[in-house]
Amino acid sequence: MKYKTLVLALLVGGVSVLGCLPVRSQSVMTDSIHHLDEVVVTGTGTEHLLKNDPVQTEVISGKMLRNFSGKSLQDMLSMLTASFDFNEDDMGSQMQMNGLGNNYILILINGKRIHGDVGGENDLSLIDPNNIEKIEIVKGASSALYGSDAIAGVVNIITKKHDQEGLLLENTTRVGSYGDVRQHNGFGFNVGKVSSYTNFQLQHTDGWQNTASEDPHQTEFPITDSHNKTVNRRTNWQVAERLSWTPVRPLEIYAEGSYQWKKIYRPLGSHPGVDIHWYDLKYHNASAALGGKWKLNRQDFLTMDITWNKHAYYYDFTQEYLTDGYIDGHFTNFYPYYPGDQQLQSDQQRLMAEAKGVFTLPYENHLSAGLEYRYDYLKAPMRVEKGTASDNHEAVYVQDEFTLLKPLNITAGLRLNHNEQFGFRLTPKISGMLTLGQAVRLRATWSQGFKTPTPKELHYRYIRQMSGTYLYLGNENLKPQTSNYFSVGGEYTWNGLSITATAYYNKVKDMITLVTIPNKDAPAEYILQYDPVKTRQYQNVEDAKTYGVDLTAHYTWRELSVGLGYSYLDTEANQYDTEHDVMRQVIIDGMAHHKGNVFATWNHPLEKMRNLGIGLYGRFSSKRYYQINGDGKGYQLWRLNTSYEFNARKFLIFSFPHSLNFKIEAGVDNIFNYVDKAYHGLHLGTTSPGTTLYASFTIRFAQGKKTNNKFKSNLNQRNNEDED
Repeated sequence: MKYKTLVLALLVGGVSVLGCLPVRSQSVMTDSIHHLDEVVVTGTGTEHLLKNDPVQTEVISGKMLRNFSGKSLQDMLSMLTASFDFNEDDMGSQMQMNGLGNNYILILINGKRIHGDVGGENDLSLIDPNNIEKIEIVKGASSALYGSDAIAGVVNIITKKHDQEGLLLENTTRVGSYGDVRQHNGFGFNVGKVSSYTNFQLQHTDGWQNTASEDPHQTEFPITDSHNKTVNRRTNWQVAERLSWTPVRPLEIYAEGSYQWKKIYRPLGSHPGVDIHWYDLKYHNASAALGGKWKLNRQDFLTMDITWNKHAYYYDFTQEYLTDGYIDGHFTNFYPYYPGDQQLQSDQQRLMAEAKGVFTLPYENHLSAGLEYRYDYLKAPMRVEKGTASDNHEAVYVQDEFTLLKPLNITAGLRLNHNEQFGFRLTPKISGMLTLGQAVRLRATWSQGFKTPTPKELHYRYIRQMSGTYLYLGNENLKPQTSNYFSVGGEYTWNGLSITATAYYNKVKDMITLVTIPNKDAPAEYILQYDPVKTRQYQNVEDAKTYGVDLTAHYTWRELSVGLGYSYLDTEANQYDTEHDVMRQVIIDGMAHHKGNVFATWNHPLEKMRNLGIGLYGRFSSKRYYQINGDGKGYQLWRLNTSYEFNARKFLIFSFPHSLNFKIEAGVDNIFNYVDKAYHGLHLGTTSPGTTLYASFTIRFAQGKKTNNKFKSNLNQRNNEDED
């Protein structure tokens, strides 16, 4: 404990040291990885230059993403920032951010929520990595602005604008080891007042097996020739469309929608020498949205958005199988299914409506205000006793940004939440930024979070067949979760160098988590029917807290950019042990004390619009702790990526007025061939299969020139006027 306290004190002390560093004239290079003139929106919901954002925001820039060439959002976040952990399985990414899991991380696409699983497993495969312009990350409770699910923080995916006049065609094909295929196609046009962009993506892997041994504590006899895979074979594809219309210059109206199909091939081979394949998992996801934005002037605007999302998954039976559950509200034993039959496991739908306005007031005040309505609907005839469950939530919020003194900027917000089951709750937030000269900025935040139990946590019942049978139960006696988040940090920038340090403390009251309970405390009919190895139930735990320090450093010199990140984390929670009638202290599942990342990229421009790039990336994590099924081993992974891109127009012997770009990439992932060979069914530090190879080819045709985008120049002009 003394060691942990000392480490934390030393790291927190680093924040104050930033204020003592020499202040020199700022000369950030235009191609810096940590570009301070980057426009960000997530921290306050309004547009700021990154250096002027009062809420600490981490940005994974477009240049970083292009150099890295990630195959998925999970790939990008795990290697380009130190704050995230992943432990992928058939049900999702098992994402964790600064000690808190999927339930507490809000994922946005262009400021709008994605919908993957009301129970908390966001499906990151919904996001096409080739259509991401940049990623903005705000850590800590942001419920005042974004509402429920934002207790750990917010990840906002900013997609590419596709503001090309005329026609746009693009294709990216990527192949890799273990049958990994990633396909992206885009078709867009911008004619007069109408623009359209159609996006298609395909993802496939044959899967792999890191070990053929099952956990001996969960089987009746040793199994060393299991057919269970570490990552199962899977295929998914998605098509999405966005159509926008600008009838008059201040008004933009849009409509967008998407459909995704996914299948996971799921053989169960936990019996020696036997390959059992009862059913696969099939997913059908869909979304639709309609909205508009009215610009009142250069800074003020009104928006209105209505969105609908659907996430449904099924058992797709491959052989005759007897199962049971609730059929039309009645519990049924040994109901027969045959090859080709499908059984709905859950159909989760969400309808949201939001209206927002941003207004400039006297004395440099910027006011944001909005209304929200959300309706969640869950249909799960096999897993919910009544077959369906629903939830309604309404909110009104207001936020003001103002300059109290010339170097001090304050952002204060307040949200009033109302839930049909749990009543009213206020969640405030206040952030401040103190600017010391041109090189040093200090930031501090206090915010509260509020999150009601999801329909799954309240009502769900789930049987999971691994090496043994696990029973998961909802709990209708759950209480809402609240949190208090505190952070203090500093940023130092000078001549291409950027250093940030942030210390945080997040206390969650009545945190909801899965707790292992004695079988005798579960409904008797479930125990008699399944005889589970373990029974787990959603319960509130007392005084859960996470605390730690995040450090980042980026430096750019000519064609070379280097960066590193480090995250120290500790967690605590008090959990009531019903079997022994005592309160005991536990850690939060998935916690690792130390995580870090490092990268170095070199981009060398050649003649005739050509560019050569090389990037080396590293990721490390110490042991990840869990309450059951073992801890995940510590690991380090290294990756090398190379790229060559050019514009073919310069090589043609005839005049060609359009843009035709090509890009070739190749790389090696997990250079040192690390494989976690823990028994199947136990937690892994990483699911990597070892050293893998990949290559990709991109071609992009663009007709005409980009449309004028005056925002950034106007924002820079206003910023320079303020500094003068």
